[in-house]
Amino acid sequence: MALGTSMIIRLQMDKKQVTFGEVAGAIGEAGGDVVAIDVIHASPESTTRDLTVNLPESVREMILQSVGALTGVKVVNVSDRTFLAHLGGKIEIQPKTPVKNREDLSHVYTPGVAKVCMAIHEDKQKAFSLTVKRNMVAVVSDGTAVLGLGDIGPEAAMPVMEGKAMLFKQFADVDAFPICLNTTDTEEIINAVKWMAPTFGGINLEDISSPRCFEIERRLTEELDIPVFHDDQHGTAVVVLAGLLNALRIVGKSLETAKIVVLGVGAAGAACVKMLLSAGARNLIAVDRCGALVSDEEYPHEMWNWIAANSNPDKLRGDLTEVIQGADVFVGVSRPGLLSINHIQTMAEDRIVFAMANPDPEIDPEVAEPYVRVLATGRSDYPNQINNVLCFPGIFRGALDCRASVINEAMKVAAAKAIASVVKEDELNELYIIPGVFNDQVVKLVRDGVIRAAIESGVARRVPQEYR
Repeated sequence: MALGTSMIIRLQMDKKQVTFGEVAGAIGEAGGDVVAIDVIHASPESTTRDLTVNLPESVREMILQSVGALTGVKVVNVSDRTFLAHLGGKIEIQPKTPVKNREDLSHVYTPGVAKVCMAIHEDKQKAFSLTVKRNMVAVVSDGTAVLGLGDIGPEAAMPVMEGKAMLFKQFADVDAFPICLNTTDTEEIINAVKWMAPTFGGINLEDISSPRCFEIERRLTEELDIPVFHDDQHGTAVVVLAGLLNALRIVGKSLETAKIVVLGVGAAGAACVKMLLSAGARNLIAVDRCGALVSDEEYPHEMWNWIAANSNPDKLRGDLTEVIQGADVFVGVSRPGLLSINHIQTMAEDRIVFAMANPDPEIDPEVAEPYVRVLATGRSDYPNQINNVLCFPGIFRGALDCRASVINEAMKVAAAKAIASVVKEDELNELYIIPGVFNDQVVKLVRDGVIRAAIESGVARRVPQEYR
């Protein structure tokens, strides 16, 4: 299925030469669907209308050509609704306290602010209660691995980071701000985040390419006393675990005994492997371009060596074709077209396939569907979307509320189990293993699970009243 979008076409139509029906017909024949009509100007001779058209991105130019070829039609302007939503950016800063007179000014700024500064100087922990730090997350990227677009630079990464900040606020009331750094040097990124850390209560790393992202996150976690979370890695892994827990319930298998093949050992794939192992998986094989990772081989990345040493207990060798035979679960975090029907047919009965390459999965879902029991992708136009939005708002809400020093494996596993629990037993089925992102129970339950895990694992520095 082609990815969909929408655009607004402003047309001036000569009433004597063309009818609206002819225009709508041309759009429909080219693959578009007129979903809204606004009359901008009308006269006895002509009308100017804005047509909102839903369409696959691939037919955009065909629609414009078809409409423009009609006699009596002039294409005045074309606006992409996505671009319109980004004009001037998608976030802004608003004051919490109005400043209407000199007295207000004296409290929020000089001279009154001086005594607040000195209170924090005497006890830095008061920054959590007297500044935005308690609820502020930095969304940090260098623009080297943006969506499926690759290394497009920090400026081009900004729309994604702004969107992430919006989602933090929308879903969990966490204030977040995009920070796009004009460097790809590992040490410079680490230092930049450390220098800005006093302002923030947490750091969300985003769209930083592998393998540098592993070192950046590891060092920042060790050197800062606030939680650091690389969402491309751990957000994906948490939601994969949540979906897989429910998928395994459907087919009557367990995480401990299932044979799981993970294809793609970049940032997300490596985190999925670690998360699944942490949650109890035993027979897991990680596969990348070099084939299955095996403990008696040496690899160029420290993370690959760790995965090789802690997975693939039977030391299976070879490419995907060889190791997927008899597998209960396939988790794809790689590239389109790498999984075939032949691969799937060699798996065990009641197959579970998570094909999450974006925007195009490892296999076309409509092709795979007849051959699998449970299918999940990263896309919103198919059931069972593995979406990081289910994870990061609640995780940070919980981590901030208990002032966790880190986001550890126990907190991540707790988040995954919380997401899985949103789908009740009487709702669970092959097409509904994971809740939707707008389910209002998700953030609440994830926050609760994260706080409890942080307290139990000793990383919470504040225990909210309801947990005492």
